[in-house]
Amino acid sequence: MIQAVTFDVTHTLIHAPHLGEIYAEVLRRHRVDVDPPAALRLVGEVWQEFACSADPGRDRFAAHPEGERGWWRRFLERMCEHLEAPVPSRFAAAELFHRFGTAAAWEVYPEVPEVLAALAAQGVRLGVVSNWDHRLPAVLEDLGLARFFGTVTYSQKAGLEKPDPRIFLQALAELEVEPAAALHVGDGPLEDVEGAVAAGMGALLLVRHGAAGAGIAGGDLRDLSSLPERVASGRAGWTGRRPPDPVLDF
Repeated sequence: MIQAVTFDVTHTLIHAPHLGEIYAEVLRRHRVDVDPPAALRLVGEVWQEFACSADPGRDRFAAHPEGERGWWRRFLERMCEHLEAPVPSRFAAAELFHRFGTAAAWEVYPEVPEVLAALAAQGVRLGVVSNWDHRLPAVLEDLGLARFFGTVTYSQKAGLEKPDPRIFLQALAELEVEPAAALHVGDGPLEDVEGAVAAGMGALLLVRHGAAGAGIAGGDLRDLSSLPERVASGRAGWTGRRPPDPVLDF
């Protein structure tokens, strides 16, 4: 039986539909000219660039000499380097840090509350495992999602990043569930799937509609709400790699 399901956050539970517009707006007021599509593309590129150089054994935000604010300031500086633009004042980074720490910048995917409620009603323990800084619990609270989770394990708190299996194990210890009885859902083949599998969990790769590739879950989480009963009845099971490192196939 599946006793627990943990979730990634960004592009799994929530997204920032106006991310490019917000970055472009703030940067323009600080004399950096960039249009929203270019800003959106650069945010993705710089995040991947920094992720490739990160050590999963150390949280990137806590490891920065100036903490998460310093990390995000360096993130913005790198975006400006790609644009061959002057680095804006610290006020630009501070404003962006504040805006993305509020619920106004984020949107919950439509099916998420219903799916989380259905899983909880079946007695499944729910948690979050995400590479985020300390703003995450407040964002989830303001979006009305925190009430579903028995643990919100994020990298700055854990001192580790996905795909390090230890961050998953920290979350499962808080949920009091063994890895073989748990499933992790996320949009990252490396961070979410390989990390969870290395921890001994099941893993479900979610690719949202509009993203590159085809998602196992068909673009959203709706099928997940019936998963525990399907596993119990034998209508869905572990395939691909065998336990204790399974990948779930719908």
